[in-house]
Order: sequence, then C-alpha cells, then structure tokens
Amino acid sequence: MSVSSLLCRMMACAMLMLAGLLAATGHVAAQSCTLSVTPMIFNPIDVTANAQVDATATATVNCSGLPLQLVGVCIDLGPGSGGATDATSRFMVNGAQQLRYGLYSTGMTPWGSSTWAGGAANPVGFNITLTLGGTGSRSEIITGRVYGGQPTAAPLAYASTFTGLEARIRYGLLSFLLGCNLLTNSQTTTFTVTANVPPTCRVTTNLLDFGSAGILGSARDVASNLTPTCTNGTAYQVGLDGGLAGATNPAQRRMAKGAEFVTYGLYRDGGRTLPFGSTPGVDTLVGTGTGLAQAVAIHGRVPSQTTPSPGLYTDTIVATVVY
Repeated sequence: MSVSSLLCRMMACAMLMLAGLLAATGHVAAQSCTLSVTPMIFNPIDVTANAQVDATATATVNCSGLPLQLVGVCIDLGPGSGGATDATSRFMVNGAQQLRYGLYSTGMTPWGSSTWAGGAANPVGFNITLTLGGTGSRSEIITGRVYGGQPTAAPLAYASTFTGLEARIRYGLLSFLLGCNLLTNSQTTTFTVTANVPPTCRVTTNLLDFGSAGILGSARDVASNLTPTCTNGTAYQVGLDGGLAGATNPAQRRMAKGAEFVTYGLYRDGGRTLPFGSTPGVDTLVGTGTGLAQAVAIHGRVPSQTTPSPGLYTDTIVATVVY
C-alpha cells in the first residue's frame, strides 16, 4: 500500500468522523425547546348576569439550536383535570360542582390536541426560525371563555389543572405544516385555570299603581312584583324603606302631592297582616337564592281615610337586598 493511499484513507476516516460529529451536534442543538404557560385567572364571575366572561393566558415557546434552523412546533391542550366533552366544553370544578368554559386561539378557534380525539379541535402550530445566535421564541395568546347560561352555579372557587400530555409541545426540524405527528420531540408544562363565583344578589321592582279613586271611603288593595335574583344557595333578605316621607311604620307610608298626602301600606302577604319594612329578621322578605329570578308579590293597601284634593299622589320606595 502506498503512503499516499494510506493518507487518503486516514483523511477520509477523519472527514467521516467530523461529519458524524457535526451531524450529531446539529441534531442535539435542534432538539431544545421549552414551553411555559401563565395562569389563566378569571375576574369574579356573576353567574346570575348570564353573560360570558373572558380571560387570557400566554403560552411561550423558547428554542435553541443551530443558526437559522427552522423548528416546527405544535402546542397541545387537553381536557384538563376538570374534564371536558370537547375543546369548547371544558370544566373547572369544585367537588361535584362544575363551571363550563372553552379555550381558544386567535380568531376564537377552539384549541385542542392531536392526541385527544374527543376534543374535536386541532393543536396550534407554527414555525420558529432561529436567529444567527441560534435562539428563537414565540408567544401565543390562549383565550378562555366562561359561558353565560350557568345561573345555578354555586358560589365557589373553581379550578382545572393542565399538566403532562394535557399541556405540551411537540417539535422538530420539520415544518409544522407537514403534520404535528411528525414532530417527535416533546416537552410538557403545568398551568391552572381558575375562576371565583362570589355570592351575588340583585333585586328589581315594578310600579305599584293604586289607580284612580274619587273618594277614599274604603280600603283599596293592589299588588305588584318584586324580583330578587341571588346565586344558588345564597341566603338573603329584601327590605323596603319608608319612602320619601321616611315612614317608620310600613303601614303608614305616604304618597304626596305638595303638602297633601295619601296614607298607604305595603305588606308581604295577601291578607295585609305582615308589613313589608326594612328591619332584618322582623319585617323583611327572607329567602334563599336559586340563581334564577324569584318573583314575589308586594301587596299594597290604601286604607279608608279623609280624601285630599284631586291630583296625582306618588312616593318612591328603595328596595335593598342584604346577603
């Protein structure tokens, strides 16, 4: 064997070893991506308002590798610890109590996972081109939506935790457009979705109209509705103040026209024996919320009295709900 032939073989081996080293180095450098997701925290939710409430979290992917390398990434979001029927019907839970919500990407597209067949939604994918320094990152906004139409949800703190395969990235040296299942590297993280439903009450009232009367020689009875709406299981009391005259006796309120007045009373029962006032535990309306509107009657009576001059007599009553 000639010296030149031996040198050529030695150089070929060295080149092969160097090429293998470079290939291995490139492979390792391209496989470094991490995922982090900020907590998703909903503002206190008044479920009795029957309105949707949105919140956001930020998913951030950081990658490192060889300069100008293209890294395909897919972010999978599974059902979470609260369970789900699909990507738009996930649940935060507190014991057996549930609060339904969904997770969405840009454009309110449901956010799912390739490994969650029941999710009926795709993961979010994108490509990251690394810089000359061999690093790159991208952030995606996750939008959460708690839906209206859950008025009977109990006033509790609700949560769902995403961990392991339910919050992961898959990545590799391929465009994500070729398919997330071709991205064979993965990394997981943990984040939580939380919401607080506080005890809430509101009350609405209607006009109580005694109509027209020429002579107040006998009692005149009418009724109207008062409607409290309180979160499920919330104890409440509704009181009515003494009106513009500041009456301390609920049966001796006054509708006025200038200096003249018509005496009247408000009651909690049709027999007009239970005055409707503002002293808790004495003459207020007591109830427990269901999350739904609970209409109750206000019974009014103008008793027989001296008839003042003709005209319109009015009063304004403030209803207060304590819970």
